[in-house]
Amino acid sequence: MDDPRNGAVEATEDNHRTSKKPKLTRPISEPEIRQEFSHHQPGVARINNGSFGSCPRSVLTAQNSWQLRFLQQPDDFFFNTLRNGILDSRAAIKDLINADNVDEVSLVDNATTAAAIVLQQIGRRFAQGSFCKNDTVIMFHCAYQAVKKSIEAYVSPVGGSVVEVQLPFPVHSDEEIVAEFKKGLERGKANGGRVRLAIIDHITSMPSIVLPVRELIRVCREQEVDQVFVDGAHAIGSVRVDVKEIGADFYVSNLYKWFFSPPSVAFLYCKKSSDVHHPVVSQEYGKGLPIESSWVGMRDYSPQLVVPSILEFVNRFEGGIEGIMKRNHDGVVKMGTMLAETWGTILGSPPEMCASMIMVGLPSRLCVMSDDDAFRLRSYLRVHHRIEVPIYYQAFRNGDKDPRDKDGLITGYVRISYQVYNTVDDYHRLQNAINQLLEDKENLQ
Repeated sequence: MDDPRNGAVEATEDNHRTSKKPKLTRPISEPEIRQEFSHHQPGVARINNGSFGSCPRSVLTAQNSWQLRFLQQPDDFFFNTLRNGILDSRAAIKDLINADNVDEVSLVDNATTAAAIVLQQIGRRFAQGSFCKNDTVIMFHCAYQAVKKSIEAYVSPVGGSVVEVQLPFPVHSDEEIVAEFKKGLERGKANGGRVRLAIIDHITSMPSIVLPVRELIRVCREQEVDQVFVDGAHAIGSVRVDVKEIGADFYVSNLYKWFFSPPSVAFLYCKKSSDVHHPVVSQEYGKGLPIESSWVGMRDYSPQLVVPSILEFVNRFEGGIEGIMKRNHDGVVKMGTMLAETWGTILGSPPEMCASMIMVGLPSRLCVMSDDDAFRLRSYLRVHHRIEVPIYYQAFRNGDKDPRDKDGLITGYVRISYQVYNTVDDYHRLQNAINQLLEDKENLQ
Protein backbone atom coordinates (compact mmCIF):
# COMPACT_ATOMS: atom_id res chain seq x y z
CA MET A 1 0.00 0.00 0.00
CA ASP A 2 1.31 3.46 -0.89
CA ASP A 3 2.64 5.54 1.96
CA PRO A 4 0.80 8.90 1.77
CA ARG A 5 4.06 10.69 2.60
CA ASN A 6 5.47 9.41 -0.71
CA GLY A 7 2.87 11.34 -2.68
CA ALA A 8 -0.23 9.15 -2.88
CA VAL A 9 -3.69 10.07 -1.63
CA GLU A 10 -6.32 7.45 -0.97
CA ALA A 11 -8.91 7.77 -3.73
CA THR A 12 -12.37 8.72 -2.47
CA GLU A 13 -15.06 11.12 -3.62
CA ASP A 14 -13.29 13.85 -1.65
CA ASN A 15 -9.65 12.92 -2.33
CA HIS A 16 -8.03 13.22 -5.75
CA ARG A 17 -5.07 10.98 -6.47
CA THR A 18 -1.82 12.88 -6.93
CA SER A 19 1.19 11.59 -8.80
CA LYS A 20 4.21 10.14 -7.09
CA LYS A 21 7.45 12.07 -6.92
CA PRO A 22 9.08 11.77 -10.35
CA LYS A 23 12.47 10.16 -10.75
CA LEU A 24 15.13 12.85 -11.02
CA THR A 25 17.06 12.51 -14.26
CA ARG A 26 19.40 15.48 -13.77
CA PRO A 27 19.54 17.90 -10.83
CA ILE A 28 18.93 21.53 -11.58
CA SER A 29 22.16 23.38 -12.35
CA GLU A 30 23.34 26.64 -10.79
CA PRO A 31 22.84 28.55 -14.09
CA GLU A 32 19.31 27.18 -14.26
CA ILE A 33 18.67 28.37 -10.70
CA ARG A 34 19.96 31.83 -11.70
CA GLN A 35 17.58 31.81 -14.66
CA GLU A 36 14.60 30.81 -12.48
CA PHE A 37 15.16 33.94 -10.38
CA SER A 38 16.43 36.28 -13.10
CA HIS A 39 13.42 38.54 -12.56
CA HIS A 40 14.92 39.65 -9.23
CA GLN A 41 16.21 43.21 -9.32
CA PRO A 42 19.89 43.05 -10.32
CA GLY A 43 22.51 44.22 -7.87
CA VAL A 44 20.42 43.76 -4.72
CA ALA A 45 21.67 41.41 -2.00
CA ARG A 46 18.35 39.76 -1.04
CA ILE A 47 19.13 38.10 2.28
CA ASN A 48 15.62 38.61 3.63
CA ASN A 49 13.71 35.77 1.98
CA GLY A 50 11.91 35.27 5.30
CA SER A 51 9.72 38.35 4.90
CA PHE A 52 8.22 38.00 1.42
CA GLY A 53 9.64 34.80 -0.03
CA SER A 54 10.48 34.28 -3.69
CA CYS A 55 8.76 32.65 -6.64
CA PRO A 56 10.68 31.02 -9.51
CA ARG A 57 9.95 31.91 -13.11
CA SER A 58 8.53 28.46 -13.97
CA VAL A 59 5.91 28.78 -11.21
CA LEU A 60 5.09 32.34 -12.31
CA THR A 61 4.55 30.96 -15.82
CA ALA A 62 2.15 28.36 -14.44
CA GLN A 63 0.33 31.05 -12.48
CA ASN A 64 -0.05 33.16 -15.62
CA SER A 65 -1.48 30.16 -17.43
CA TRP A 66 -4.16 29.73 -14.75
CA GLN A 67 -4.99 33.44 -14.90
CA LEU A 68 -5.39 33.31 -18.68
CA ARG A 69 -7.60 30.23 -18.48
CA PHE A 70 -9.95 32.14 -16.21
CA LEU A 71 -9.96 35.25 -18.37
CA GLN A 72 -10.61 33.25 -21.53
CA GLN A 73 -13.84 31.64 -20.23
CA PRO A 74 -14.59 32.61 -16.62
CA ASP A 75 -17.95 30.82 -16.37
CA ASP A 76 -16.54 27.48 -17.45
CA PHE A 77 -13.50 28.01 -15.22
CA PHE A 78 -15.69 28.74 -12.18
CA PHE A 79 -18.05 25.81 -12.65
CA ASN A 80 -15.69 23.13 -14.00
CA THR A 81 -12.08 23.97 -13.12
CA LEU A 82 -11.56 26.08 -10.01
CA ARG A 83 -12.88 23.74 -7.31
CA ASN A 84 -11.04 20.69 -8.66
CA GLY A 85 -7.81 22.66 -9.07
CA ILE A 86 -7.90 23.84 -5.48
CA LEU A 87 -8.68 20.29 -4.34
CA ASP A 88 -5.60 19.02 -6.20
CA SER A 89 -3.45 21.57 -4.33
CA ARG A 90 -5.02 20.65 -1.00
CA ALA A 91 -4.39 16.97 -1.68
CA ALA A 92 -0.72 17.69 -2.44
CA ILE A 93 -0.37 19.66 0.80
CA LYS A 94 -2.12 16.85 2.72
CA ASP A 95 0.65 14.48 1.62
CA LEU A 96 3.42 16.96 2.39
CA ILE A 97 2.27 17.51 5.98
CA ASN A 98 1.07 13.93 6.63
CA ALA A 99 -2.51 14.86 7.43
CA ASP A 100 -5.08 12.06 7.62
CA ASN A 101 -7.63 13.56 5.26
CA VAL A 102 -7.79 16.32 2.67
CA ASP A 103 -10.79 17.75 4.53
CA GLU A 104 -8.38 18.78 7.30
CA VAL A 105 -6.56 21.13 4.90
CA SER A 106 -7.85 24.54 3.81
CA LEU A 107 -6.09 27.09 1.60
CA VAL A 108 -6.26 30.68 2.83
CA ASP A 109 -4.40 33.87 1.96
CA ASN A 110 -1.80 33.87 4.72
CA ALA A 111 -1.07 33.12 8.37
CA THR A 112 -2.80 36.37 9.37
CA THR A 113 -6.07 35.06 7.90
CA ALA A 114 -5.60 31.74 9.70
CA ALA A 115 -5.03 33.53 13.01
CA ALA A 116 -8.27 35.44 12.50
CA ILE A 117 -10.13 32.16 11.84
CA VAL A 118 -8.85 30.52 15.02
CA LEU A 119 -9.21 33.57 17.26
CA GLN A 120 -12.72 34.35 16.03
CA GLN A 121 -13.65 30.87 17.21
CA ILE A 122 -12.15 31.60 20.64
CA GLY A 123 -13.93 34.96 20.77
CA ARG A 124 -17.28 33.35 19.97
CA ARG A 125 -16.86 30.89 22.80
CA PHE A 126 -16.15 33.70 25.25
CA ALA A 127 -19.14 35.65 23.94
CA GLN A 128 -21.43 32.62 24.22
CA GLY A 129 -20.45 32.03 27.84
CA SER A 130 -18.58 28.77 27.17
CA PHE A 131 -15.43 30.32 28.67
CA CYS A 132 -15.03 32.35 31.87
CA LYS A 133 -13.73 35.89 32.22
CA ASN A 134 -10.46 34.81 33.84
CA ASP A 135 -9.68 32.21 31.14
CA THR A 136 -6.67 33.01 29.00
CA VAL A 137 -4.80 32.75 25.72
CA ILE A 138 -1.05 32.18 26.06
CA MET A 139 1.70 33.06 23.59
CA PHE A 140 5.33 34.13 23.46
CA HIS A 141 6.02 37.86 23.62
CA CYS A 142 7.51 37.79 20.11
CA ALA A 143 4.37 36.40 18.48
CA TYR A 144 3.63 38.07 15.16
CA GLN A 145 2.03 41.48 15.63
CA ALA A 146 -1.00 40.58 13.48
CA VAL A 147 -1.72 37.65 15.83
CA LYS A 148 -1.64 40.01 18.80
CA LYS A 149 -3.99 42.38 17.00
CA SER A 150 -6.40 39.51 16.30
CA ILE A 151 -6.50 38.81 20.03
CA GLU A 152 -7.12 42.50 20.63
CA ALA A 153 -9.95 42.48 18.07
CA TYR A 154 -11.70 39.18 18.83
CA VAL A 155 -10.78 37.95 22.32
CA SER A 156 -10.07 40.87 24.64
CA PRO A 157 -13.40 42.70 24.01
CA VAL A 158 -15.38 39.65 25.17
CA GLY A 159 -13.45 39.07 28.38
CA GLY A 160 -10.49 36.91 27.45
CA SER A 161 -7.10 37.71 28.93
CA VAL A 162 -3.62 37.15 27.54
CA VAL A 163 -0.42 35.77 29.06
CA GLU A 164 2.79 36.65 27.20
CA VAL A 165 5.83 34.45 27.85
CA GLN A 166 9.24 36.07 27.45
CA LEU A 167 11.26 34.11 24.91
CA PRO A 168 14.86 33.80 26.11
CA PHE A 169 17.27 35.44 23.65
CA PRO A 170 20.02 34.79 22.89
CA VAL A 171 18.97 31.22 23.56
CA HIS A 172 21.15 28.20 24.21
CA SER A 173 18.78 25.24 24.52
CA ASP A 174 15.20 24.03 24.09
CA GLU A 175 15.03 23.52 27.85
CA GLU A 176 15.27 27.27 28.48
CA ILE A 177 12.22 27.87 26.32
CA VAL A 178 10.17 25.04 27.82
CA ALA A 179 10.94 26.23 31.36
CA GLU A 180 9.70 29.76 30.61
CA PHE A 181 6.59 28.41 28.91
CA LYS A 182 5.70 26.30 31.94
CA LYS A 183 5.90 29.43 34.11
CA GLY A 184 3.52 31.17 31.72
CA LEU A 185 1.02 28.31 31.95
CA GLU A 186 1.04 28.62 35.72
CA ARG A 187 0.24 32.32 35.40
CA GLY A 188 -2.56 31.47 33.00
CA LYS A 189 -4.18 29.14 35.52
CA ALA A 190 -3.96 31.60 38.41
CA ASN A 191 -7.22 32.54 40.13
CA GLY A 192 -8.84 29.33 38.96
CA GLY A 193 -8.78 30.20 35.26
CA ARG A 194 -8.07 27.87 32.37
CA VAL A 195 -5.81 28.28 29.37
CA ARG A 196 -8.19 27.99 26.44
CA LEU A 197 -5.67 28.45 23.63
CA ALA A 198 -1.89 28.28 23.34
CA ILE A 199 -0.35 30.03 20.32
CA ILE A 200 3.09 28.64 19.57
CA ASP A 201 5.36 29.72 16.73
CA HIS A 202 7.15 26.88 14.97
CA ILE A 203 9.80 29.38 13.88
CA THR A 204 9.63 32.80 15.48
CA SER A 205 10.01 35.79 13.18
CA MET A 206 12.08 38.28 15.21
CA PRO A 207 14.23 37.02 16.77
CA SER A 208 14.20 33.93 14.58
CA ILE A 209 14.38 30.66 16.54
CA VAL A 210 13.04 27.16 15.82
CA LEU A 211 10.93 26.35 18.88
CA PRO A 212 10.54 22.83 20.34
CA VAL A 213 6.89 22.64 19.28
CA ARG A 214 6.36 18.96 20.05
CA GLU A 215 7.65 19.34 23.60
CA LEU A 216 5.67 22.54 24.17
CA ILE A 217 2.49 20.86 22.92
CA ARG A 218 3.16 17.86 25.18
CA VAL A 219 3.33 20.28 28.11
CA CYS A 220 0.06 21.87 26.96
CA ARG A 221 -1.68 18.49 26.96
CA GLU A 222 -0.33 17.68 30.42
CA GLN A 223 -1.60 21.03 31.69
CA GLU A 224 -5.04 20.54 30.05
CA VAL A 225 -4.81 23.46 27.64
CA ASP A 226 -7.96 23.28 25.51
CA GLN A 227 -6.47 23.92 22.07
CA VAL A 228 -3.09 24.60 20.49
CA PHE A 229 -2.56 26.78 17.41
CA VAL A 230 0.88 26.54 15.82
CA ASP A 231 1.85 29.55 13.74
CA GLY A 232 4.28 27.96 11.31
CA ALA A 233 4.38 30.96 8.97
CA HIS A 234 8.05 30.26 8.14
CA ALA A 235 7.89 26.48 8.39
CA ILE A 236 6.93 24.62 5.22
CA GLY A 237 9.95 24.50 2.95
CA SER A 238 12.40 25.26 5.76
CA VAL A 239 11.66 22.53 8.34
CA ARG A 240 9.89 19.20 8.17
CA VAL A 241 6.18 19.54 8.98
CA ASP A 242 4.33 16.40 10.11
CA VAL A 243 1.07 17.51 11.68
CA LYS A 244 0.42 14.12 13.28
CA GLU A 245 3.80 14.13 15.01
CA ILE A 246 3.42 17.77 16.05
CA GLY A 247 -0.04 17.16 17.49
CA ALA A 248 -1.55 20.66 17.29
CA ASP A 249 -5.25 21.36 16.83
CA PHE A 250 -4.49 24.04 14.26
CA TYR A 251 -1.37 24.53 12.15
CA VAL A 252 -0.77 27.23 9.55
CA SER A 253 2.14 27.82 7.22
CA ASN A 254 2.62 30.30 4.39
CA LEU A 255 3.51 28.72 1.06
CA TYR A 256 5.02 31.92 -0.33
CA LYS A 257 7.84 32.35 2.20
CA TRP A 258 9.89 29.16 1.81
CA PHE A 259 7.83 27.01 -0.55
CA PHE A 260 8.15 29.15 -3.70
CA SER A 261 4.51 30.07 -4.28
CA PRO A 262 3.46 33.46 -5.61
CA PRO A 263 1.75 35.68 -3.05
CA SER A 264 -0.39 34.94 -1.36
CA VAL A 265 -1.44 31.51 -0.10
CA ALA A 266 -1.11 29.47 3.09
CA PHE A 267 -2.50 26.17 4.30
CA LEU A 268 -4.47 25.85 7.54
CA TYR A 269 -4.70 22.38 9.07
CA CYS A 270 -7.62 21.85 11.44
CA LYS A 271 -7.91 18.64 13.42
CA LYS A 272 -11.52 17.65 14.08
CA SER A 273 -12.88 21.18 14.34
CA SER A 274 -16.22 22.01 12.76
CA ASP A 275 -16.91 25.42 14.31
CA VAL A 276 -14.28 27.46 12.46
CA HIS A 277 -15.27 29.75 9.60
CA HIS A 278 -13.58 31.96 7.06
CA PRO A 279 -13.80 35.62 8.15
CA VAL A 280 -15.09 36.57 4.69
CA VAL A 281 -18.61 35.14 4.41
CA SER A 282 -19.78 34.02 0.98
CA GLN A 283 -22.51 31.72 -0.31
CA GLU A 284 -20.30 28.79 0.79
CA TYR A 285 -20.73 29.60 4.49
CA GLY A 286 -21.61 26.56 6.59
CA LYS A 287 -20.14 24.00 4.17
CA GLY A 288 -16.92 23.54 6.13
CA LEU A 289 -13.79 25.67 6.18
CA PRO A 290 -12.14 24.07 3.11
CA ILE A 291 -15.15 24.90 0.93
CA GLU A 292 -15.69 28.32 2.54
CA SER A 293 -12.04 29.16 1.82
CA SER A 294 -12.23 27.99 -1.80
CA TRP A 295 -14.60 30.83 -2.69
CA VAL A 296 -14.54 34.14 -0.80
CA GLY A 297 -15.90 36.19 -3.67
CA MET A 298 -14.30 37.37 -6.89
CA ARG A 299 -10.50 37.45 -6.63
CA ASP A 300 -7.38 35.90 -8.14
CA TYR A 301 -7.22 32.24 -7.04
CA SER A 302 -4.15 31.35 -9.10
CA PRO A 303 -1.77 31.19 -6.08
CA GLN A 304 -3.93 28.38 -4.69
CA LEU A 305 -3.75 26.47 -7.97
CA VAL A 306 0.02 26.28 -8.59
CA VAL A 307 1.02 23.83 -5.83
CA PRO A 308 1.57 20.97 -8.33
CA SER A 309 3.86 23.27 -10.34
CA ILE A 310 5.79 24.15 -7.17
CA LEU A 311 6.33 20.44 -6.55
CA GLU A 312 7.67 20.08 -10.09
CA PHE A 313 10.17 22.88 -9.35
CA VAL A 314 11.39 21.58 -5.97
CA ASN A 315 11.72 18.04 -7.33
CA ARG A 316 14.31 19.30 -9.80
CA PHE A 317 16.69 19.61 -6.84
CA GLU A 318 18.69 16.69 -5.49
CA GLY A 319 16.65 15.39 -2.57
CA GLY A 320 13.59 17.49 -3.45
CA ILE A 321 12.30 19.76 -0.71
CA GLU A 322 14.36 17.93 1.92
CA GLY A 323 17.49 18.62 -0.11
CA ILE A 324 16.57 22.29 -0.40
CA MET A 325 15.99 22.54 3.35
CA LYS A 326 19.42 21.02 4.07
CA ARG A 327 21.10 23.25 1.48
CA ASN A 328 19.55 26.37 3.00
CA HIS A 329 20.19 25.39 6.61
CA ASP A 330 23.84 24.54 5.95
CA GLY A 331 24.24 27.75 3.96
CA VAL A 332 22.76 30.07 6.57
CA VAL A 333 24.79 28.49 9.38
CA LYS A 334 28.00 28.83 7.37
CA MET A 335 27.30 32.45 6.46
CA GLY A 336 26.12 33.35 9.95
CA THR A 337 29.23 31.82 11.49
CA MET A 338 31.43 33.70 9.02
CA LEU A 339 29.81 37.02 9.92
CA ALA A 340 29.95 36.42 13.67
CA GLU A 341 33.63 35.47 13.51
CA THR A 342 34.46 38.48 11.33
CA TRP A 343 32.66 40.91 13.64
CA GLY A 344 33.76 39.22 16.87
CA THR A 345 30.17 38.63 17.97
CA ILE A 346 27.84 35.66 18.48
CA LEU A 347 25.00 33.71 16.91
CA GLY A 348 21.62 34.21 18.58
CA SER A 349 21.05 30.46 18.88
CA PRO A 350 22.86 27.16 18.34
CA PRO A 351 22.76 26.04 14.69
CA GLU A 352 20.31 23.25 15.49
CA MET A 353 17.77 25.87 16.66
CA CYS A 354 17.65 27.62 13.29
CA ALA A 355 16.27 26.59 9.92
CA SER A 356 16.91 28.85 6.91
CA MET A 357 17.30 32.05 8.99
CA ILE A 358 19.76 32.83 11.76
CA MET A 359 20.39 35.76 14.08
CA VAL A 360 23.91 37.24 14.04
CA GLY A 361 25.10 39.76 16.61
CA LEU A 362 26.24 43.13 15.29
CA PRO A 363 29.33 44.86 16.69
CA SER A 364 28.47 46.86 19.80
CA ARG A 365 30.22 49.94 18.35
CA LEU A 366 27.27 50.37 15.97
CA CYS A 367 25.28 51.46 19.04
CA VAL A 368 21.92 49.90 18.08
CA MET A 369 20.11 51.12 21.20
CA SER A 370 16.47 51.20 20.11
CA ASP A 371 13.99 49.91 17.54
CA ASP A 372 14.41 53.24 15.73
CA ASP A 373 18.17 52.67 15.50
CA ALA A 374 17.52 49.22 14.04
CA PHE A 375 15.14 50.64 11.44
CA ARG A 376 17.60 53.38 10.47
CA LEU A 377 20.40 50.85 10.01
CA ARG A 378 18.17 48.65 7.87
CA SER A 379 17.23 51.63 5.69
CA TYR A 380 20.88 52.71 5.43
CA LEU A 381 21.92 49.28 4.17
CA ARG A 382 19.11 49.29 1.60
CA VAL A 383 19.71 52.83 0.30
CA HIS A 384 23.50 53.00 0.36
CA HIS A 385 24.53 49.36 -0.16
CA ARG A 386 21.49 47.73 -1.82
CA ILE A 387 21.36 45.10 0.90
CA GLU A 388 17.99 43.93 2.21
CA VAL A 389 18.22 42.46 5.70
CA PRO A 390 16.15 42.96 8.90
CA ILE A 391 17.78 44.39 12.02
CA TYR A 392 16.66 43.41 15.53
CA TYR A 393 17.15 45.38 18.73
CA GLN A 394 17.54 43.38 21.95
CA ALA A 395 17.27 45.45 25.14
CA PHE A 396 19.43 44.74 28.17
CA ARG A 397 17.79 42.08 30.32
CA ASN A 398 20.21 40.00 32.30
CA GLY A 399 22.95 42.34 33.49
CA ASP A 400 26.26 40.51 33.52
CA LYS A 401 24.72 37.66 31.51
CA ASP A 402 23.94 39.85 28.50
CA PRO A 403 26.24 38.99 25.56
CA ARG A 404 29.28 41.17 24.91
CA ASP A 405 31.97 41.66 22.32
CA LYS A 406 35.35 43.25 23.04
CA ASP A 407 33.87 46.76 23.06
CA GLY A 408 30.63 46.36 24.97
CA LEU A 409 27.15 44.84 25.13
CA ILE A 410 25.64 43.37 21.96
CA THR A 411 22.18 44.86 21.41
CA GLY A 412 21.78 44.66 17.64
CA TYR A 413 21.34 41.58 15.44
CA VAL A 414 20.84 40.90 11.74
CA ARG A 415 18.42 38.17 10.70
CA ILE A 416 19.94 36.64 7.60
CA SER A 417 18.04 34.27 5.33
CA TYR A 418 19.45 31.75 2.88
CA GLN A 419 17.46 30.61 -0.16
CA VAL A 420 18.57 28.72 -3.25
CA TYR A 421 19.20 31.91 -5.25
CA ASN A 422 21.61 33.38 -2.69
CA THR A 423 25.37 33.47 -3.25
CA VAL A 424 28.31 33.91 -0.90
CA ASP A 425 28.81 37.39 -2.34
CA ASP A 426 25.49 38.53 -0.81
CA TYR A 427 26.84 37.93 2.68
CA HIS A 428 30.30 39.33 1.96
CA ARG A 429 28.57 42.54 0.86
CA LEU A 430 26.82 42.71 4.25
CA GLN A 431 30.08 41.96 6.04
CA ASN A 432 31.92 44.70 4.15
CA ALA A 433 29.11 47.25 4.56
CA ILE A 434 29.14 46.84 8.35
CA ASN A 435 32.95 46.96 8.45
CA GLN A 436 32.90 50.14 6.34
CA LEU A 437 30.33 51.70 8.65
CA LEU A 438 32.54 50.92 11.66
CA GLU A 439 35.56 52.41 9.90
CA ASP A 440 33.61 55.57 9.03
CA LYS A 441 32.47 55.97 12.65
CA GLU A 442 36.07 55.59 13.84
CA ASN A 443 37.30 58.22 11.37
CA LEU A 444 34.67 60.69 12.57
CA GLN A 445 35.77 60.41 16.20
